[in-house]
Amino acid sequence: MPQSRWTAADLPDLHGRSAIVTGANSGIGRAAAKALAGAGATVTLAVRDTGKGHAAAEAMTGDVVVRQLDLADLASVRSFAKDTPGPVDILVDNAGVMATPERRTADGFELQIGTNHLGHFALTNLLLPRITDRVVVVSSGLHRSGKIDLDDLNWERRSYKPWKAYSQSKLANLLFVLELQRRLNQAGSNVRAVAAHPGYAATNLQGGTSSPISNLLGVVGNLLIAQSDTMGALPTLYAATEDLPGGIYIGPSGFQHMRGYPGVDVPARQALDEETARLLWDLSERLTGVTWPAAVG
Repeated sequence: MPQSRWTAADLPDLHGRSAIVTGANSGIGRAAAKALAGAGATVTLAVRDTGKGHAAAEAMTGDVVVRQLDLADLASVRSFAKDTPGPVDILVDNAGVMATPERRTADGFELQIGTNHLGHFALTNLLLPRITDRVVVVSSGLHRSGKIDLDDLNWERRSYKPWKAYSQSKLANLLFVLELQRRLNQAGSNVRAVAAHPGYAATNLQGGTSSPISNLLGVVGNLLIAQSDTMGALPTLYAATEDLPGGIYIGPSGFQHMRGYPGVDVPARQALDEETARLLWDLSERLTGVTWPAAVG
């Protein structure tokens, strides 16, 4: 289990290993990618805006590649996966949007569930035959207020609520890890699915919500309460590189699991519901057209 003050300086030597980090041009994704590359890994920054990706890569040392990936467009996800050579040791499903105004993805999904869950669901399953070590899915403490509506996952009949949509997507991340690990175990695979969350970290997510008041509070919170994106990336880095059992959930170990060095966290009860996890998986397959691969790493 985590040391009390584990940092990026404790990363193992990652030379000869490869990692893909989605949303790696900013925030905790960028901090995690930079640390992985600094430890010797070949890191692919999978980003929607390659200009921003190249700007982020210029500030990193090591073997860094920038590739275009729009998780809100399944055609982009399929193209990225098709052109990804194997093996891939570590996939970090990090990219996300938070409390956005009501919008739709290229495939008609509600933007937050489409980007945060369905895009990563498709990407992971398409890459799984080439993944050799683990999948890390980045969730949020706000999954605790989440509820999965299997009858209206995409907010087509409900009145849209930005924060409830975000919490649903983050709960979906943890249910995805739960079912993915079950399937990996059943297949006899050595690949692990693990989850992480950054606590309250200062990133650009807080300024991109649908509410000016929330944006202002986010700016103030970033200044007064939040830890840095570098600290916020530590749970992701720990989950990506240390010898952990599949299905574990890593987050900050300090105040209310919002700050501090990485430690084991306990998900909300609804994130451990195996039946909902299976039903969400089945629905995600139908919506994306991406199914469990015939072979896994």
